[in-house]
Parts: sequence; C-alpha cells; structure tokens
Amino acid sequence: MRAWPILATLLLAPASLSGCAAAVAALPEGASPIYDGIETILLDGDLVNFRVAMQGARNELEVEAYARCAAAQYALIRGFGFARHVRTTVAQTGSKWRGDAVYTISSALPRGLKTIDAEVTVRDCGAQGIPTI
Repeated sequence: MRAWPILATLLLAPASLSGCAAAVAALPEGASPIYDGIETILLDGDLVNFRVAMQGARNELEVEAYARCAAAQYALIRGFGFARHVRTTVAQTGSKWRGDAVYTISSALPRGLKTIDAEVTVRDCGAQGIPTI
C-alpha cells in the first residue's frame, strides 16, 4: 500500500512539471554573463553557505560553477585545500539568477563524490573568466 503514493507521484510528476518551463532571458548572443556578487555565511565550523547572483547565465550550471568558484577561493583564504559540495539551489527571475550553495571546507580531501581541490578549481575558474571572492 505504501508504494501507491510514490507511484502516483512518479506518474503525475511529468504532467505537473510540463507547465513549469519558463522563458529563459539571456544576454545577447556572444555576450558574457554578469557576475553580481558573492555573499559568504559561515554556518558552523567547516560548513559555509555561498549566495551568488548573476545575470545572463545560460543555465543553472553556470550559477553552480560561480558558487563552486566562490567555495574554492574561500577554502584557500581560510588555509584549507579542499571543499565538498553539500547542496545548491538555483532560482531565476528574468535574466537574474541566484544560487544558494553549501560546502564544507577541509585541509584533507574529504569523503564523498562531490569534492573539489580548491587550488585547481580557482585556477580553472580564472581560466574560464569566473570571478571568485
């Protein structure tokens, strides 16, 4: 009997999501996104929240990359070499995008699949033109 709500959710989800497609407002062809800033909030010891804002992102991945770059630079500033992604949520209103990401930072490579080497990531961010803190 417990499987029924899950099955109903799986069957109805595509129908409910089909109305959620929003028009993507992007910058003109060939224009670069505009990075509007990073807010860093220390949650607890090694747990840090990064709120990023940008305009003209092509998709959620660009917002997630901006938050990842912020996390990597923050880890280096604090004297740590690694970060582990906990979660990221992204919202869009017109051409404005906001990301809310949480990372743990550590001096040793943390457990998990979503770990980043801060030094390598900051270097990659610079090469891609993504600002850090």
